[in-house]
Amino acid sequence: TLFNAIMGNPKYVVTAGKIFFEGKDITEAPVNERAKAGIFMAFQQPIAVQGISVENFIRNAKSTVSGQQQRIMPFRKKLHAQMEQLKMDKSYAERYVNDGFSGGERKKTEILQMCMLEPKLTMLDEIDSGLDVDALGVVSRGIEAYREQCDGALIVITHNTRILERLEVDRTHVMVKGHMVAEGPASLIADIDKNGFERFERQAAEQGIAGAAPAAREGADA
Repeated sequence: TLFNAIMGNPKYVVTAGKIFFEGKDITEAPVNERAKAGIFMAFQQPIAVQGISVENFIRNAKSTVSGQQQRIMPFRKKLHAQMEQLKMDKSYAERYVNDGFSGGERKKTEILQMCMLEPKLTMLDEIDSGLDVDALGVVSRGIEAYREQCDGALIVITHNTRILERLEVDRTHVMVKGHMVAEGPASLIADIDKNGFERFERQAAEQGIAGAAPAAREGADA
């Protein structure tokens, strides 16, 4: 719900508050304007897109976001280099987006888009779900490569600490029923892993906010 609200998904309605990005109010901005501003969202369950290859999809997106037409050969060279880093066969560049891809390949394609588009704000929605240990390692390295190459912010939503153990985490935030109830350094992850999550739910109940926000659903409020 948080990521969809920030990205501007029309199924989610912001009923209070404002969304600012680089000092600009984007609360009412359409999705394409937010993407052009440098906001990127990787989906938990990426969909297949028939009729357009991975290479053309990303090249068109890069041209639109950057405002500069991407020359085919330099773009392809960079794309193949990124695919090699993600251990993706180059033939996937010629296939329709996510068409017949495994769950792991779909997640890698999301990371490939992120690395090629170089957004200012990247939001990864449970990017680790459904990945085996090898794919998790590859995706994690792709995320770290993005952090080294781009001067952007990265937000990861996850219910599992597996991927966080492989990333350099700067700040940890804990949400219960749509409300931020705690934040701290990376060490908070190990604390939660060891002592559990229930204390945050009790804390939310004591603050009278448990159940105050609806679960993520079609038409849900954020």
